[in-house]
Amino acid sequence: MTTKPTKPKPSPGPANTQISSLEDLFSSLHRYAQNLEYEQAVKVADQVLTVAPGDEDALRCKVVALIKSDAIDRALSVIQASEDLRDLKFYQAYCLYRQNKLLEALDSLNNQEKTPMALQLESQILYRLGKMDACMHTYEKLQKFKIDSLDLKTNIVAALISAGRSSEVQAMMDSLKVKSSSSFELAYNTACSLIEKKQYAEAEQQLLSARRIGQEMLMDEDYADDEIETELAPISVQLAYIQQLLGNKKEAMEAYIGIITRNLADASSLAVATNNLISVRGTKDVSDSLRKLERFIEKADGSKLFKLASGLDFKLSQRQKEALWSNRLLLLLQANRNDQCFISQAQELVASLPSMFPDSFIPILLQAAVLVKEKKILKAEEILIQFAAKIPEKSKPLLLGRAQIAAAAGHLQIATESLSMIHDICHMPATVATVVSLKERVSDFPGAASALNSALHWWRDSMVEDNKLNVIMPEAASFMLTHGNEEAAFQLYEELVKNHGSTEAMAGLVKAAARTDLAKAELYEKRLAELPGLKGINVESLEKTSGATHVEGGLTAGKKEKFEEVKAKIKKRKRKPRYPKGFDPANPGPPPDPERWLPKRERSSYRPKRKDKRSQVRGSQGAVVREKHDSAVSNTASTSSMRANTKSNQVSTSSKGSTGSEPPKVSSKSRKKNRS
Repeated sequence: MTTKPTKPKPSPGPANTQISSLEDLFSSLHRYAQNLEYEQAVKVADQVLTVAPGDEDALRCKVVALIKSDAIDRALSVIQASEDLRDLKFYQAYCLYRQNKLLEALDSLNNQEKTPMALQLESQILYRLGKMDACMHTYEKLQKFKIDSLDLKTNIVAALISAGRSSEVQAMMDSLKVKSSSSFELAYNTACSLIEKKQYAEAEQQLLSARRIGQEMLMDEDYADDEIETELAPISVQLAYIQQLLGNKKEAMEAYIGIITRNLADASSLAVATNNLISVRGTKDVSDSLRKLERFIEKADGSKLFKLASGLDFKLSQRQKEALWSNRLLLLLQANRNDQCFISQAQELVASLPSMFPDSFIPILLQAAVLVKEKKILKAEEILIQFAAKIPEKSKPLLLGRAQIAAAAGHLQIATESLSMIHDICHMPATVATVVSLKERVSDFPGAASALNSALHWWRDSMVEDNKLNVIMPEAASFMLTHGNEEAAFQLYEELVKNHGSTEAMAGLVKAAARTDLAKAELYEKRLAELPGLKGINVESLEKTSGATHVEGGLTAGKKEKFEEVKAKIKKRKRKPRYPKGFDPANPGPPPDPERWLPKRERSSYRPKRKDKRSQVRGSQGAVVREKHDSAVSNTASTSSMRANTKSNQVSTSSKGSTGSEPPKVSSKSRKKNRS
């Protein structure tokens, strides 16, 4: 039986095979993305692009996978190689943001559609740049989309606090329908707003609540104890900062040192704790403070410029970075007056600070401080006045710094000029008093009077509740009266009496009127309250006396007797004697030796030990020893006596110059000296 040949099956075409492989690859790509296996997802995306070059979905998946795996540089290179795809512009801006190229990231977003994602990224960039007003404006646009995200609401509250609008935080949280207990981040931000409002006790309670909420939440997510402490480190730093603000420096320093020593905090929290510790120390332990700051600073690509280590440029805000660099510069200035190395480092740093913080006035003040350190006072004053003219909205601290430098250098006219240019405070009592004092020192009395009159005019026209007119007017009247302007003093005192009617003002009015109009002085003098005890005094008879007479001893006879009587009446307070422990006053025992405090040789009972006189030989040199002694003792005594008498003989020979053959006799007085 023959079989019928089978017909061969048609082989699949190349197009069908390609479609099948693409579907499999995309399925694998989707599976890896769902399982968070981003490195495998990148490999599969490359396979897809090999099969279908330029596939937009594959490119987008590859870029996202690279970003998720923190390969930011590779993601940016892929985006730049595919410039035709506008959808990748957002990812390009995000990669630039991750590289801390904030201005380039902002430029990349400007030409894009303002989607919620783009607006959130823009707000983050503006927050990092320190442009809080623009950041809040972007968040206001975001709120129109009504995005129900707790992270977004937390960021809005944080930006509001950084913008200096802490008073609006509670109203904003009410509008966003969130509470401080919603998350530990919101509780932390609420505490920061309370600190800005100087409500330190409430802020401390809020921080403790934030730590409790954070511990519970992180424990539920199976975080280890060390990881929990690291996550909650900003709360610990802020609690120490509250102690610092309350003046408890010891507690604050202990808390900061504990955070730094344990090293269980993120880099930004460690940097803030170190910076705060340095500010609490002040000028103490400058070398140690510099060493602690060195761990956060590294050379930038081998150049002379410095940059922050551990990615702190990205993690710290502009305000925090500025505080850290400023403290480093101040430490360099305080480290050693004569160390040229520190001065050169300070010069390099102060030259780079204006470009790092272009919108801040702090670098200008630090530049002036370096010039003062170099004793270039005039140049420091010139720099401050130039920048004050360029940025009038921030001129107040610059002018205050110029006034302080000028006053310390003895340039009093420049100091008064600088203070007078600050319109916000030139009428305040402290400023007016300083200006008047400086003008008095240079004998510019008309200028001082003009400053007082200007302040009086401002407060008369002011409608504020805390009016300082009653503070400045008495001082102005006293100044006018002291410097010969009695009429102006009289008018000011008269106004004070009408408005307040104080005794001091009335006395000043009488004094001023006595120099200008005696009739008015007598009239006002009658309105003064009488002093007690003056009614029985005859003023006319008092004027006729020759004055008080000096009495020997300072008291008259009658007063002296009265004083003695009073003194006799005063009884001295009797105090019970204090006895030693275990002493019974009823059985005191023998009295102690009154000479027990004296050395033994000075006591009356002391008897020195007598020397043995039996070995001594009395008489002149060569005398015969008594027979009752034995021969050994006689020889010893004779030898001793011979030495002593020989010495005595030498002394008498040198003093008398005798050369006779008969030796001189030793007197009894000489023997006593030899014994002693």
